[in-house]
Amino acid sequence: MKKFILVIFLSIIVIAYPTETNASKMPCSLILEPVDENLKNAKGVGLVYKVQLNPPSFARTNISILAVHLPNPSSFGNYDGYEGFSSIPNEISWRFKLYPTAEEDSPTWAGRFDLITAEMRNVNVEVRLSNSKTQKMGPAILRGNLKSCEEREE
Repeated sequence: MKKFILVIFLSIIVIAYPTETNASKMPCSLILEPVDENLKNAKGVGLVYKVQLNPPSFARTNISILAVHLPNPSSFGNYDGYEGFSSIPNEISWRFKLYPTAEEDSPTWAGRFDLITAEMRNVNVEVRLSNSKTQKMGPAILRGNLKSCEEREE
């Protein structure tokens, strides 16, 4: 009888206990590393999570970027700022302005994009140079890849 109760108890635990494979991976984050190894101090982070902007509509995915110790954009040529650039290769991309803080020496650059509806798998996240007058983006300064950031299916 004791063995029977033990088997039932263990069965309940195995069935009722949530497994890691079903756990939500949102929110998630990634580190953005410099493309040029000479930019040792330049680093960034990306945050990916669900946001509910308009209560009657469905939740969207947000990508936020914060980057620090970036060189002055003009030191790379005809650039006056930085932009966040995220993409799912061969599928879709998003581009959004990063804004500098008021720090004098080396501002922190930050920005976000809130309207993503795509499934977040194999997402490339970059901080790129930009020219606000021509709307042209330059090369990536920081880069990271998010292999998987998915919401649990209910």
